[in-house]
Amino acid sequence: MTMKIQEDCIACGACVPDCPTESISEGDGTLYVIDQATCVECIGHYDTPRCVEACPVDCIVKA
Repeated sequence: MTMKIQEDCIACGACVPDCPTESISEGDGTLYVIDQATCVECIGHYDTPRCVEACPVDCIVKA
């Protein structure tokens, strides 16, 4: 299971610096995307997914 950024993303970029696997990048310019191949839900790095904690609009969920 990995994390997914939903369509209500405001493209603020708050989640990007907290990702330990650098799995978050700018998508089509209107929202960010999480690389499903490299996302580990912060397991082995943090207790909870850091992107979820950083997101000001709560648009990141488990995929």
